[in-house]
Amino acid sequence: MPPRPQSGPRQSADDSRRQVLRAAIHEFAEHGYQAASTAAIAKRAGISQPYIYALFPNKRELFLAVHDQVMEGIRSTFARAASGAANPQEALRRMGESYPELISDRFGLLCQLQAHAAAGEPEIRERVAAAFKSLHHDVGVWSGATPTQLAQFFAA
Repeated sequence: MPPRPQSGPRQSADDSRRQVLRAAIHEFAEHGYQAASTAAIAKRAGISQPYIYALFPNKRELFLAVHDQVMEGIRSTFARAASGAANPQEALRRMGESYPELISDRFGLLCQLQAHAAAGEPEIRERVAAAFKSLHHDVGVWSGATPTQLAQFFAA
């Protein structure tokens, strides 16, 4: 029997992981952690549901990977905005001015809200708190702001 023709190049695990994360951010944003299903995520990603578990050990770890990705987007936006600022006030102003870019990502914003809503689960609560604490610290480093300036920035 002749070999079966390939339908196209196979995706790497990293490519598949990115594809699943893109699908998952939509599902978690729209339905929340509890109501989103890995079956719906797999369907949206165009893969089998069992393959999700080859990439992520469980739904919670997939949710946390989505949260990490959203937080990394915030971190990179703020770091880029603060880069080259002449003083803490300018750095914080630039970061504040970059905020509309962040909230224009509807799915990222909804995933942040869903992460807080799912914080009844200890592992999610710890990861969300650690991510915010890390962001707070890094904004201080990037800006050189005082604790009072940081508090005002995050309260605004």
